[in-house]
Amino acid sequence: MLYIDPPCLCSDAFVFQELMNADHVGFAGLLLFGLLAAGANLLGGFVLIRSGAHRFGERFLKYLVALGAGFMLAAIFIEIVPESFSIWTEGLEGRNAAEAVVGAMTLLLGGYLLIQLFEHTLAPHFHFGAETHPESFMKPSAAYTAVGGLWIHTFFDGVSIAAAFLVNFRVGLLVFVAILLHKMPEGFTVASIMLASGRSSRKALWATAAIGAATLAGVIAVALLNNRVKSAVGYALPFSAGVTLYVAASDLIPEVNHKEERNPMVSIVVFVGVALFYLLHRLFEG
Repeated sequence: MLYIDPPCLCSDAFVFQELMNADHVGFAGLLLFGLLAAGANLLGGFVLIRSGAHRFGERFLKYLVALGAGFMLAAIFIEIVPESFSIWTEGLEGRNAAEAVVGAMTLLLGGYLLIQLFEHTLAPHFHFGAETHPESFMKPSAAYTAVGGLWIHTFFDGVSIAAAFLVNFRVGLLVFVAILLHKMPEGFTVASIMLASGRSSRKALWATAAIGAATLAGVIAVALLNNRVKSAVGYALPFSAGVTLYVAASDLIPEVNHKEERNPMVSIVVFVGVALFYLLHRLFEG
């Protein structure tokens, strides 16, 4: 009788499940997902610059912002925070576990406050979302400071992506989708800020490329650091969760609420984002 080795009989579903349960992706895989996220930044800036106006982009991006806000909030509380707790409390019980949770939450708070510092202390004129500024009213210095603030938080977008994939592929894929949903509005915003300050379309596109590069830098930094300090992902994941929480709750949700005044459907899309995350979460667990 001909014997066929069981692995040869693997179905596509089995391969997919094995991928979902993989410990992590390699450096090349992390680089690929980082490039995809950075490309979404560039696409957002390109849409604004090539259109010459924000009419089409705003109609599309207001729903993308709302969808991304809901998806990101769900990703934080259903996936990233529980995974952070799991890493920090592994092998611990009782009071020791509780103290470890406090450590993880302190890092989360630190990530949240870092973006508060950059956006509203160092870059007070920064605005996030699909908002555009067709008039040249912003000082060039304020525009560059705002882009610098965005550079910091897009760097931590990359940190979030890499840290999540280093936990396992399933967590990484969910976090990647959550971040990808707001990358195009980020690029749209940066191009808007640069054009509002009187900069040329070329400089606006370079600015979007810079924040895309920041995302890629965040991915590479975590990948390289993890090779040297195996516990790096345990610190990077909750800290980047704080950054992501700020973007979702303090940047995107206010933008959604502002748009809701003219279109209540925008707010409903937030719940669609949460539902979409939950469905994908259950699918990847299946």
